[in-house]
Amino acid sequence: QVQLVESGGGLVQAGGSLRLSCAASGRTASSYTMGWFRQAPGKERKFLARISWSVGYTSYADSVKGRFTISRDNAKNTVYLQMNSLKPEDTAVYYCARWVYSGSYYDTGNYDYWGQGTQVTVSS
Repeated sequence: QVQLVESGGGLVQAGGSLRLSCAASGRTASSYTMGWFRQAPGKERKFLARISWSVGYTSYADSVKGRFTISRDNAKNTVYLQMNSLKPEDTAVYYCARWVYSGSYYDTGNYDYWGQGTQVTVSS
């Protein structure tokens, strides 16, 4: 069993920054590729970024490339999402999740464990 707990969300003005954290606990929590997603009200949950567990390969959705940075500290079993130049359209609940080593990173169905989410609100 793996538990994922996100933190770091909040209210920020447009142009500001936030750093989200995703703390993982449980067996081999740090040995998996991890992803960040977000879900705005009334919309589907969408992929933002992923990072591999060993070398730290990363990939990003076009909507956040150049503004968001995913990183991880395996010693702390924690994945981060640094978000800069935030826009009102970034307002959403942000989730981290563990990839099941099969299928597209963009597909929520290919992630087996999810955190409870953390709210990010960007005011204009």
